[in-house]
Amino acid sequence: MDRSPVITVNGAKHAVSYAVDGSQMNPLEAFYATLAGCAAVFAKKACKELGISPEGIHIACRPFAGAAGPLSLSKFKTEVRFPEGVDAAQKAAVLEAIKHCAVKQIVEAGAAVDFQVAEG
Repeated sequence: MDRSPVITVNGAKHAVSYAVDGSQMNPLEAFYATLAGCAAVFAKKACKELGISPEGIHIACRPFAGAAGPLSLSKFKTEVRFPEGVDAAQKAAVLEAIKHCAVKQIVEAGAAVDFQVAEG
């Protein structure tokens, strides 16, 4: 880390930057964006399997805080708008695919993670 407001996290193949001053997403915003991105990935996969273009499909997501306040999540609403030409069966297949988003399944399962913090 340095004195700048930007925090860069390096993964095996990619780096992701966050900020603490609002100039970029913070980690909580990125978590919500990850859920939305996962929905989009599953929608695109479904479109490919159906042989239809994903162009014009719009996915909007909105988190709702739980009873414990803003750091709890009670509902995550995902709305999908389709362009003209996508029939009811295709829409249903895409919506069903989104329900299988891997990130969503981890959140729903309430994964028990043993977070450990130690000096290295």
